[in-house]
Amino acid sequence: MSPAPTYTVNCSILLTDLPLLERPAAAAAAGFRGVEFWWPFASSTPARDEVDAFVGAIEAAGVQLTGLNFDAGNMPGGDRGLVSWPARSADLRANLDVVTAIGERTGCRAFNALYGNRQEDATPEEQDALGAENLALAARAVARIGGTVLVEPVSGAPAYPLKTAADAVRVIDRVAADHGETNLGLLLDVYHLAVNGDDVDQALSTYRDRVAHVQVADAPGRGEPGTGDLPIDRWTKDLRAGGYDGWIGLEYKTDAADPFAWLPASER
Repeated sequence: MSPAPTYTVNCSILLTDLPLLERPAAAAAAGFRGVEFWWPFASSTPARDEVDAFVGAIEAAGVQLTGLNFDAGNMPGGDRGLVSWPARSADLRANLDVVTAIGERTGCRAFNALYGNRQEDATPEEQDALGAENLALAARAVARIGGTVLVEPVSGAPAYPLKTAADAVRVIDRVAADHGETNLGLLLDVYHLAVNGDDVDQALSTYRDRVAHVQVADAPGRGEPGTGDLPIDRWTKDLRAGGYDGWIGLEYKTDAADPFAWLPASER
């Protein structure tokens, strides 16, 4: 029998009725041992007291920070990362040491580098060359603490070029070939892949050994598992049976009074 999944709560999309710094404690009160976040600050290089407050909230809650995004720009405004965006490359590079320092303090070792939308003032080839270069720099930064850079296919953003698992793995392989960095892995979010029309079963079969982190939400709707049509339980059991022993991020939207009612307390 495969081990029960160990779930971690994405506190940037869940528990949003609470102030951000109260969410780790709320996740802990709900029985979870892990939390993850998108970039939680307004700038790439937040003030030290902002970082201290963020780290302190996680420590006080007694939970593990299991994942953290590099600065991805204005996500509500449509940005999806700085990695391949020429005009924001300097911000991304300034962000690397900040992210690594947070990882060192919290024990977080998984860092999601959203690739960035296509830009009208640069060719795809120019952006992809820059993307590989910046991913290599990110990988070198977090390698100091034994970290892994995650590359994620994303849905709902037409200008975001990584739609499938194969797209992300192609980028990861380019970083290894061109720059020699190998501490990068696939962030397999079953919701994004399914919505983009990727064959999730095939992706699991083909790229099982490339998966460094997993996130789940159901489709249609991006709600909690059980609200849509995706066989999330089968996929997670398949991952576990195949040797994946990492965290599974809960990255869904819900209006339920208890956002975790679907998940037995023994599996949290």
